[in-house]
Amino acid sequence: MLIPKKVKHRKWQKGRSKNRQIDTRGTHLSFGAFGLQALSNAWVTSRQIEASRRAIVNYLKKGGKLWIRIFPDKPVTQRPPEVTMGGGKGNVEFYVFPVRKGRVLFEIDGVSEEIARVALSRANDKMPLKTKFIKAI
Repeated sequence: MLIPKKVKHRKWQKGRSKNRQIDTRGTHLSFGAFGLQALSNAWVTSRQIEASRRAIVNYLKKGGKLWIRIFPDKPVTQRPPEVTMGGGKGNVEFYVFPVRKGRVLFEIDGVSEEIARVALSRANDKMPLKTKFIKAI
């Protein structure tokens, strides 16, 4: 799973999702010919990214190249179950990447469009948000 080696601050504040805003960075294909683009906002965990990566690689077998365009660097804390209020913030449990509309999540190159479409649709099944298949013009 993807986790950062070193972070400046161990615990972050939650922040607010900017529902109506569209991402301005990472919205175009940079490496591959085909990609998976987000159509909604969500927190994507490192487990979901790894599950999607494995689904793509399993379908591609040994053909093609895959780029993961997101990295989970935002820590999410949780309190243990049945613990009373107070006593500070909980421990870091997992890491997420806050995805906004328009962000390219994965890119594939070196395979036909049909294979890329099926592989990315399998990755879409593992994601907590709506996505669409895009190709380079």
